[in-house]
Amino acid sequence: MLQTCRVLCSQARSSAGGWKPLSFDGGAFHLKGTGELTRALLVLRLCAWPPLVTHGLALQAWSQRLLGSRLSGALLRASVYGQFVAGETAEEVRGCVQQLQTLGLQPLLAVPTEEEPDSAVRTGEAWYEGNLSAMLQCVNLSRSLTETPVPTGNILMQLKVTALVSTWLCKELTSWVRRPEAPLELSPERLAEAMDSGQDLQISCLSAEQNRHLQASLSRLHQVVQHARARYVRLLVDAEYTSLNPALSLLVDALAMRWNSPQEGGPWVWNTYQAYLKDTHERLKRDAEAADRAGLAFGVKLVRGAYLDKEREVARVRGTEDPTQPDYEATSWSYSRCLELMLTHVSHSGTRCHLMVASHNEESIRQATKRPRAGPTQPQDSLPPSQSLSPSPSQCLARLPPRACSWRSCSTLPDGSAVPGSEGPAGQAGYAVYKSIPYGSLEEVIPYLIRRAQENRSVLQGSRREQELLRQELRRRLLGRGLRAPH
Repeated sequence: MLQTCRVLCSQARSSAGGWKPLSFDGGAFHLKGTGELTRALLVLRLCAWPPLVTHGLALQAWSQRLLGSRLSGALLRASVYGQFVAGETAEEVRGCVQQLQTLGLQPLLAVPTEEEPDSAVRTGEAWYEGNLSAMLQCVNLSRSLTETPVPTGNILMQLKVTALVSTWLCKELTSWVRRPEAPLELSPERLAEAMDSGQDLQISCLSAEQNRHLQASLSRLHQVVQHARARYVRLLVDAEYTSLNPALSLLVDALAMRWNSPQEGGPWVWNTYQAYLKDTHERLKRDAEAADRAGLAFGVKLVRGAYLDKEREVARVRGTEDPTQPDYEATSWSYSRCLELMLTHVSHSGTRCHLMVASHNEESIRQATKRPRAGPTQPQDSLPPSQSLSPSPSQCLARLPPRACSWRSCSTLPDGSAVPGSEGPAGQAGYAVYKSIPYGSLEEVIPYLIRRAQENRSVLQGSRREQELLRQELRRRLLGRGLRAPH
């Protein structure tokens, strides 16, 4: 999934004004230049055009041959790259972040990595070790971009496990984990012990080559989390396909055993749960209860899901049951149930349970903001005034410890882009805003963005709301009505 999103983080400060209800009218577009709005609308329209998304990689190669690398690169930098990406170098990323900070935004960085199963270069151990270096650098960069002299633990970074572990090993592990007689050797406790001790791990159901790769992969994951913990950076693990997710959950559970204890200030590793899968509510309930029994902090990012078309096609080809919900309404119902489950769990567990509510749906955000604690100055079951939401059409919340940040919310726009519109009203409501952004070279980022667009094609085609808000603001400017001053 394109993980370019805004995260709104409420400050632990009192608000001078009264309670403000949610608004999703795009009132902050006046904070952006007309050129930026025009680019945002153009890119959003292009990303919603199926032929461009389907043949994006081929079109990129064709444009390089026809126009040359320099001109082709310039066009990409002025459009898709400029819309989605923070920059290539640390200096460019810092420059981008400084611009974001003028609008009250903070960075949520993502390293773009794409495994190519048929490529020996992009599946060998050297490639995964290179990704490890990139992840460690991302941790350092994430920490350096925060001006807070005292670490607060509210720095977030995205982590794609298959950048450090091969998909073929994840599929093999999934095949064993799903069996009723799954080997006890594949328990989170056993893997956590192997990560912590560095001792040689031999799983009887795996080949010698698979065991070697598993050992190296566990070492890489352990190094990233260890470094992130030392730098006070929390890792949000991306969910992927159902053929991989059981293995990813096994690895996340192993990391949680080591790093998510309340004494460590956990959770430092969060897992992602996809509500469009039929078994998500039961899995989420089971995992929350397991974390409680183990005395661990529990970090959850709740999403609807991005791989609908692919999952249904795989199920059709294999003749297996479709793992996804039958329609959008069923997915929304599943999301609401999972959200209610976690909000209840948060209220009972306090700072040991951290929740990020990632949704393209306004009603999901309203459900989340009506549920938490109330005070004398706002309606019952709503957030305090300093914790209200940005009026972006798609939002998410993340529950963090009071010492760092009371509530955190983010909006993941359907195109995954930095479409403006959330920042100003968020600031008016008393929020700082985080935006998740990939960074890297054109060669690294463009294939990553194209594949995320291909995975999200059904969501991208439904981005009418965002396009209409952009058109309304551009129309207002062209008609010469003047810019509205920020409230």
